[in-house]
Formats: sequence, structure tokens, C-alpha cells
Amino acid sequence: MLNIAVMLNEKKERVIMGIDPGTAVMGYGVILEKGNKTELISLGVVKMTHLDDPFLKLQRIFEKTVVLMEQYKPDVLAIEAPFYGKNIQVLLKLGRAQGIAIAAALSRNVPVTEYSPRKIKQSITGSGNATKEQVAAMLQRLLNFKETPEFLDATDGLAVAVCHSFQKITAGGKSKTYSGWESFVSDNKTKVKGLTVKAKK
Repeated sequence: MLNIAVMLNEKKERVIMGIDPGTAVMGYGVILEKGNKTELISLGVVKMTHLDDPFLKLQRIFEKTVVLMEQYKPDVLAIEAPFYGKNIQVLLKLGRAQGIAIAAALSRNVPVTEYSPRKIKQSITGSGNATKEQVAAMLQRLLNFKETPEFLDATDGLAVAVCHSFQKITAGGKSKTYSGWESFVSDNKTKVKGLTVKAKK
């Protein structure tokens, strides 16, 4: 009976989509969880730079997010929260962009989870102050891809998906919640062989 349970658990799959909302460029990433393993499905950006009307930008975000939902059929959407250190006008624009992406997901009955930028960076690199370049480099090593996206918004979107995956990874028939990169590494040494954890000062 135990072997059957393990086999069923190994076959369990979950598609996670991550979105880094923006009014000029929206980044997204899609990963597939297979038991303890995580695979990259896709990453890219949706550009709004050619649009001047802010409402047309929101319309494009909604329509493109719906298309991505229908294409990849994610089980959950993980989305980055607006960064509160930015000025109020930027914050309002990002909030609208995020809200539209969330509405698109909910219109397709896809549950949504939100993460702060600091939480995402902490989960991926072990440091909440990591740069976009450091996050991208770690994702390339974790998911074993060499292509460098044209926009770091793409890897930012992917980072949100991976962050969500790190929070609850099913292992041995039990759900395990990780508080961050360090605890994940300590439990998955074979999966992240060769990677080092930045020591806290």
C-alpha cells in the first residue's frame, strides 16, 4: 500500500504561473511541479510600451493574461505585490495592473496568491535585497536554462512562480512548508547540488 501511495504522489503534477505586473512590461513564468521536481515550461513578457492610453494597457493585460491562462491552464497564479517604496502615482498604476491580472485569473477560476518583492527575492536567493540579475542567475541554475531573456521582467515573473513552489512542496505524501531558501536547500541537498546558501550576517 505504501508503494502505491508513493507512486500516486510522484504522478501528482501542478502548473504554477507567476506574474510580475507592470504597465509598460508584464513578465510571466510558468513551471511544472512533478512531485519534488520542478520544470520550466515557459517565460516571457507582454509589452504595453506602444500604447499611450492607460485603459488600453489594462485591457491588453487582461486579454493577454486570459490567453496565458487558456494556453497553460495553471492550477494557481502567484503574483508580485506592488512595491510600497515607489511614489504614489507609480504605486497606483502597478496596483491597477496587478488587479487586472488577478481579475483575469479569477475569471477563469484560477486561485491567486500574492507575494511581496522581498519575500520573492528571499525565497530564490536567500537575500531579500538581491538584484534582478542575481535572481535571474539563480533561476537559470535552479531550472537549468541558459537562455537570457530580453527583459528581466520575464525572470521576475518566473521568480514569483518558483517562490510559490518553495512555500509548499509535496514530499513523501506529506505537504512541507518552507520558510525560505535556506530551509529548502537543507531538505533538498541532492536537488540543489553545487549551489551555496548565502550566510546571514
